[in-house]
Amino acid sequence: MPKIKTHSGAKKRFKLTSTGKVKRAHAYKSHILNKKSTKRKRNLRKQSIADVTNQAQIKRLIPYK
Repeated sequence: MPKIKTHSGAKKRFKLTSTGKVKRAHAYKSHILNKKSTKRKRNLRKQSIADVTNQAQIKRLIPYK
């Protein structure tokens, strides 16, 4: 079997935890930050776990991570 290519966009955006869950960053943190509160921006900095319904698809995109 040939090797599977890793999706370039996905490898930059997702990491796998030791238990196999998918870590991701929050959206809405790149621009138009004046109207967002400090508390909201601080919470967007934290990593989050991708939803269970999307994890199988993401793992297919990053097979060797």
